[in-house]
Amino acid sequence: MEAYLILEDGTKFTGKSIGSTREVISEIVFNTSMTGYLEVLTDPSYAGQAVVMTYPLIGNYGICRKDMEGKVSHTDGFIVRELSRLASNFRNEQSVQDFLIEQDIPGIEGIDTRALTKILREKGTMNGMITTKEPSDMESVLEKIKEYKVRGVVRKVTTTEVISYKPGDLDTDSNVPATKKVAILDVGTKFNIARCLLKRGCEVTIFPSYTQAEEMLAIHPDGIMLTNGPGDPKECTEVISELKKLYQSDIPIFAICLGHQLMALANGCDTEKMKYGHRGANHPVKDVETGRVYISSQNHGYVVKAESVPEEIAETAFVNVNDGTVEGLKYKNKKIFTVQFHPEACAGPKDSEVLFERFIKMME
Repeated sequence: MEAYLILEDGTKFTGKSIGSTREVISEIVFNTSMTGYLEVLTDPSYAGQAVVMTYPLIGNYGICRKDMEGKVSHTDGFIVRELSRLASNFRNEQSVQDFLIEQDIPGIEGIDTRALTKILREKGTMNGMITTKEPSDMESVLEKIKEYKVRGVVRKVTTTEVISYKPGDLDTDSNVPATKKVAILDVGTKFNIARCLLKRGCEVTIFPSYTQAEEMLAIHPDGIMLTNGPGDPKECTEVISELKKLYQSDIPIFAICLGHQLMALANGCDTEKMKYGHRGANHPVKDVETGRVYISSQNHGYVVKAESVPEEIAETAFVNVNDGTVEGLKYKNKKIFTVQFHPEACAGPKDSEVLFERFIKMME
């Protein structure tokens, strides 16, 4: 079945439908990773977005459910050059095509993803429609596409109940003794954030994004984790208000991606939308203090503005080697540090997973 991708600037690509055949309007973004497509599909940070994979062949190792970063997929759409129908992998449980159908994700294959990526790099991230019906009235379709906004996605992806894990859960080593208690504020968390803490001897309690600070502090955590997540950080006004209270608690805090942006906003910084964001598994970031460069996994479309960081509150701890953007903050006179990239990267380089050790030491 033919499928069409229509961008808000009027560009139209024709390919083949994969997955669900429902029509969707979404923000179109690209990811440069060569592997990890299942982690991309199940990363809650992609809620409200359809993902273009720049690597030309996707699906050649199939689907292994243990690699999922969320219980379900919140990705709006999936766009590839070629989708492999055969999976060469002893862990394979399902084809990507069947997974897309199961998760009701519309997709398109057979288009020139290089040309599409060039458009997004030159003109910036834009909205688009994936449909199996060729539109007859393009003017009205483009009007609908341009009106789309990514809204309410944190509420969409967050847990609806408090969930607790201990070492041994989520396929971690049960012989590791639990020595620390960590409260996680879930604004779009990935399973591997919890795993990285569990295997280091932390009991983990995950709270919904709308939880009040007092409820999290009531369990007397040794540390607090703020997770990754989707959407515009400035939309999360209620979360930002609660983070101001957590900031005053003097409990060690480690924040990743959206959590990093929200903590910055709670302390007087400003954020802005990037032209096309950072999404992939090969982004170099530099530790300002040590000079060490990590290769990192990233997925974000917003960034903390460097000039907005109050000198008396925080200092830049990491910078992006490619474009100089802020990749992390260290808060002064507080046990708080935050990063824009993903130290829990899965799939992706694990160079910066050592930052979890830093968090453990802060709690000690």
